Amino acid sequence: MGSSAADGNGSVDKGVDFANYFCTYGFLYHQKEMLCDRVRMDAYYNAVFENKHHFSGKVVLDVGTGSGILAIWSAQAGARKVYAVEATKMSEHARQLIAANKLQHVVEVIEGSMEDVVLPEKVDVIISEWMGYFLLRESMFDSVICARDRWLKPDGVMYPSHARIWMSPIRSGLVDQKIRDYDGAMEDWHSFINDTKTFYGVDMSALTKPFDGEQKKYYLQTSIWNNLHPNQIIGKSVIIKEIDCLTTTVDDIRVVQASVSSSITEETARFCGFGGWFDVHFRGSEKNPAQQEIELTTAPDQDFGTHWGQQVFLLHPPQYLGSGDELTINFSMSRSKLNHRLMEVDLSCDIKQTSGKLLPPIQKKFYIE
Repeated sequence: MGSSAADGNGSVDKGVDFANYFCTYGFLYHQKEMLCDRVRMDAYYNAVFENKHHFSGKVVLDVGTGSGILAIWSAQAGARKVYAVEATKMSEHARQLIAANKLQHVVEVIEGSMEDVVLPEKVDVIISEWMGYFLLRESMFDSVICARDRWLKPDGVMYPSHARIWMSPIRSGLVDQKIRDYDGAMEDWHSFINDTKTFYGVDMSALTKPFDGEQKKYYLQTSIWNNLHPNQIIGKSVIIKEIDCLTTTVDDIRVVQASVSSSITEETARFCGFGGWFDVHFRGSEKNPAQQEIELTTAPDQDFGTHWGQQVFLLHPPQYLGSGDELTINFSMSRSKLNHRLMEVDLSCDIKQTSGKLLPPIQKKFYIE
């Protein structure tokens, strides 16, 4: 995964957000983290080499090539030409790596944003590892859509071709830890107020409310990266969003909304919130299907975690629920107004117990940062 991302309006963001995002992907240590993710690497490797008919003799565009690994595999699978677009100076490392593997006659590295790059021809395949936390954080898919609309042939294919966002009710000890952290931060603030007034004669208590808001957002409203264990899933997993990479538009993903139903599957469960993850599929298109469909999932797994992990949305306080209790979840995720690469989530949940009792509704705002 590299970078070649647009802002929410489809144009390149030239501000601080742009600089911060692109500099992250310009370092080899960050590329190494992704290259060491075996789930990620195996899925893309298998997708390419078990579907060589999509690559052999074809023209490929790698959006956000990063280290160049996907471009290299595309060439090794028989591509006639690979255009590897990268917005950061990582492009220099990609050129070096491609030359070291003697593929410079096939792979052309182009440094620049995907929105500005002009290719000499249309392409048969667009391959990209664009997925962020909870799939859409970072908004890199905008650049992939731009590349698709400008450069993909009518019968071309997308790698990956489809994606889904999932959620499930979970239990987690993190809920208790975050409450303790918040309480500790506020205790420290009140000690600070007393000390400042005693030693310096200034009453800081007027700032208690905004400080409290900051701490609540940080400890209680910011989603948490976590590698959940499957036994932390306490209910039915549900799909929040399905994406066809061949047809989805930027407007389709600018706001993600869903109203879904889940239920508790354990006899007695401490309901602490929701875990969220994604999967992507390499299945080609209806007109040009894959010979072997490959799935890359970031679902909780006992043995194989990913660098994406899962996003955990904690609810305070936890509630004890039982098997068959029904959850009606209303979910809305939109891009942050301050930084379009970050997400804001409005989440509400109505709970109906098997006895017919309705519990007080839960409503909360979260930030995916």
